[in-house]
Amino acid sequence: MSGKSKKGRCAGPMKRRTFLEVGGSSLLGLGMNDFLRQQALAKAAGDSLEDTSVIFVWLPGGPPHMETYDLKPKAPTEYRGEYSPIHTNVPGLDVGEMLLKHAKVADKFNLIRSIHHEFADHGGGHKRLMTGRVPATPVGTVNDAPAVSTIVKKMLQKNDNEMPVCVTEVDSSRASIDTFAMGPAYLGPSSTPFMVSGDPSAPDFKVQNIGVKASMETRLEDRIAMLKGIDKFRRDVDKSGSMQAMDSFNRQAIDMLTSEKVRSAFDLSKEPKEIRDRYGWNAYGQRAILGRRLVESGVRFVTMVWEHPFPGKGTPKTAAYNWDSHAVNAHLFKDCEWRLPPYDQAVSALIEDLYSRGLDRKVLLVVTGEFGRTPKISVQRGTQTGVMQPGRDHWPKAMSVLVSGGGMRTGQVIGATNPKGEYPVERRLSPNDLWATVYRHLGIDHEFVLRDLQGRPVPILPSGKAIRELLPTPA
Repeated sequence: MSGKSKKGRCAGPMKRRTFLEVGGSSLLGLGMNDFLRQQALAKAAGDSLEDTSVIFVWLPGGPPHMETYDLKPKAPTEYRGEYSPIHTNVPGLDVGEMLLKHAKVADKFNLIRSIHHEFADHGGGHKRLMTGRVPATPVGTVNDAPAVSTIVKKMLQKNDNEMPVCVTEVDSSRASIDTFAMGPAYLGPSSTPFMVSGDPSAPDFKVQNIGVKASMETRLEDRIAMLKGIDKFRRDVDKSGSMQAMDSFNRQAIDMLTSEKVRSAFDLSKEPKEIRDRYGWNAYGQRAILGRRLVESGVRFVTMVWEHPFPGKGTPKTAAYNWDSHAVNAHLFKDCEWRLPPYDQAVSALIEDLYSRGLDRKVLLVVTGEFGRTPKISVQRGTQTGVMQPGRDHWPKAMSVLVSGGGMRTGQVIGATNPKGEYPVERRLSPNDLWATVYRHLGIDHEFVLRDLQGRPVPILPSGKAIRELLPTPA
């Protein structure tokens, strides 16, 4: 993901005994108990908070802001590109002509056009966005500070959580926590989200480890019976209460792994076909449905990584795997014609659903990549096509972010870039301002102090303040 390669290309009903193996921690190996025990050491900040949640849509590679949310029809041809802005149901809020469904729900989202930073490499950009901190190195995706989702998990994990606190949806080949700089750094592996990999639009999709093979069923029953026996022994001999605390972890592990609520939340077959059709039968659309199901069930932070809309079905020669639309990778406008329709359908369906289901105050939706694309179009020979074609390169100095829900007033455009889309000229904002808004929605104090591996005090965010236009309005 970091930089260009040497070749020039920028890099149904379930059985009673089925269970969910959360985060790869197996009950059979007692890893889940360790996981839960470590979580009890975290300071929970959500005891008296509303059950708010966040859906975070991550667009790796960097979506082109001048083809989507910040078009410049009066700019010179080499800047404005081929697409024109279209009016939406909100006067003054225009979007790109490929986003026809967005135009019908613009009254239910806001566009921020003035977030910017200084890291033009994918690695540096991912770390800058995912952590809210300036990374120690401008490349690479192994975090030197905790990603936001890992902080959310540490702050909101409680002993009685039935659902995972944080879930991340990714393609099968992208399930490493370090692929997109989502690592926990000094918070440790117990703070990583539960990873759901694969294409949920595929007929054979299932959440990994959700079923037990017949050969494992007896072992699971034996393990539960053994744990119950150990629990009784501990209660008989322990006078300090410490073993009783361990018992609670064992019970929670069993509850989480065998919970009907957990199984049901991840079961997309429970969704009516007409709803799945409305979202779109592609990775974007079906991940969005799963994300909505999860927050309805109590998951606090769902990350959905949207790269290839149709993973496993091949990429057109004129398109890129993700949003990295260099001319050497893709024909910018043909890539948009392939990628933006499923994106448009999934985002607009999710927004409609959040509002129609009364989730618009509980759930905050954030859609962004690590940066925008260069305002000036470049022309190079495509690695796959062998012909000269247009593209845009990395551009962190201006990017657009879509936000919806969260109880905020919607139908707003926040900030503005100059006439060529190069840099903000109104309401200059940083990724930290966005994250301060997210933390506030979740009831987390972004000035709360954590401790790194050396015991040094580290605030959750070193800077930033909640974006006032995005604060909730009175109910």
